Amino acid sequence: MATSSFVALSGQLALDARMSTIAHNIANARTAAFRAGGVSFNPLTSSTENFETVFASTGRSHVNMASGGLTRTGNPLDISVQGEGFLAYNGPQGSYYSRDGRLTMTSTGELVNGLGHTLQDVGGAAITLNPLGGNTSVAKDGSIFQDGQKTGQIGLFKIDLSEGFSRAEGSGLIPVSQAEQLNDFGENGLIAGYIEESNVNPVIEMVKLIQVTRAFESASTFADRMLDSELDAIKTLGSR
Repeated sequence: MATSSFVALSGQLALDARMSTIAHNIANARTAAFRAGGVSFNPLTSSTENFETVFASTGRSHVNMASGGLTRTGNPLDISVQGEGFLAYNGPQGSYYSRDGRLTMTSTGELVNGLGHTLQDVGGAAITLNPLGGNTSVAKDGSIFQDGQKTGQIGLFKIDLSEGFSRAEGSGLIPVSQAEQLNDFGENGLIAGYIEESNVNPVIEMVKLIQVTRAFESASTFADRMLDSELDAIKTLGSR
């Protein structure tokens, strides 16, 4: 196969990765606190047939960390995060981090999200309150009060995705590197009675999807033409 066919194939693979990411963003445009994903590509230069050829790399995933809008609910167990912090939950595969603070209290007093995963305190343990302890409120620093008495403190963590990460269910993120506990509540903190929306802009993502689809179709057409040219060349050489 000619070098140009490999170049076209690398481009198609890159566009396919970008298309999958955009589709995932669109599917989560209404997922609370979801962070839009993206893929960045660097050119790979290789010496082939006595000249340099540039291929598309496999790509590196990244996350748009911009905050989403806020929706007021008035529910004291709906909490949104200000600043760069994340909430920590105990999932089936261990801890993961999310800005989705839609909480409910179980009959045994555990604070859980919509997936039934327990919320962690500042020490990484599951938070358990008194289900009959009266009115519950959450302060900016994560302190939990029941009838005016402090009964726990929600952990707020900073995560670094630069070394790699994976996605958890919903809006969860699992960084490769260790999360750091946040103790500065000047710009960081929690707001009770609000939930954070997804930061995905569906209109922009749809435009991106159309552009990538057209680019993929162009790459496919180019690859088909190159294959036809190679077949024609083989037939011509074979007839001599």
